[in-house]
Amino acid sequence: MTASKDIGVEMHGHVTLIEIRRPPLNFFDLDLIRQIADALDEIDKNANARAVVLASQGKAFCAGANFNRPQGFSGDAASGSGTTGDLYIEAVRIFRNKKPIVAAVQGAAIGGGLGLAVSADFRVTCPEARFAANFTRLGFHPGFGLTITLPEIIGKTNAALMFYTSRRVTGEEAYTMGLANVLVPQNQVRDTAFRLANEIAENSPLGLLSTRATMRAGLADRVKAQTDHELAEQSWLRATEDFKEGVKSTEERRPAKFVGR
Repeated sequence: MTASKDIGVEMHGHVTLIEIRRPPLNFFDLDLIRQIADALDEIDKNANARAVVLASQGKAFCAGANFNRPQGFSGDAASGSGTTGDLYIEAVRIFRNKKPIVAAVQGAAIGGGLGLAVSADFRVTCPEARFAANFTRLGFHPGFGLTITLPEIIGKTNAALMFYTSRRVTGEEAYTMGLANVLVPQNQVRDTAFRLANEIAENSPLGLLSTRATMRAGLADRVKAQTDHELAEQSWLRATEDFKEGVKSTEERRPAKFVGR
C-alpha cells in the first residue's frame, strides 16, 4: 500500500499499520482525516488485511485541531457545506470501515484527536498519555461524533464529566474508566497494539467481519446524525466572543476570561 502525504500505510502480515506523520503534535484537518478514511477504504478491499493499528509519530497521538489553519474548521451548518461539514463526512467514512482498529495512544489525544482515538475498536495507552474533550474550555461544542461515541464507551456520567470540565484524563484514569483497554509502559504501546491486532487477525476473517458488523451495527449512521447536530452547535458558537477568547487563551496558555456572549 502506498503512503499519502501525511500518513504511512504498511502491511505487517495480516495487520496494516496506519501511521500519522505530522509530529510532534499531529494536529488534524480535513486532508488528514480524508487520507485516513481513504486508507481504510483500501484496507477494506484487501482480503489479506484483517486488522489495523492506528498510530502516530511524535509525542502526541493527535493533539486536536489547529485553529490557526482555516481548512477544516468553517462552514454552513444549515447546508452541511464548508470544510467542517466535509470533515465530518470524512469522519463518518472512518466509522463505516469494516476491519477492527487498535489505536496506539502513546501521548495526548485531545478534542477531535480524542474523537479519532475512540473511532477505533480498542485503545492501548500508557501513564503518560492524556485524553481530553476540551471543547468547553474553548467556548465550543464537542464534535467528531464524541457526544455519542464517548458515552457509549465510558458511560454518560463520565462523558459528561469530561465534557463539562474539559479536564485532562491520565492514561491510568482512562484505563480505569474503560476509555483505554490496555495500559503499558510508553515504550511498549505500539508493540502491544500490534500484539492485540495480531491476536484479532488470527481468527476467521469472515467470522470476524460478521461479528464486528453486528457489534457496530448502525454506529456510522448514529455518528452521521450526531455530527449534523454537533456541526449546527459549533457553527453558532464559532461566531461568539467566548470562542475567540477560548482559542486565544489556549494559544497564550492563560485562563480564559469568558463573558457569555
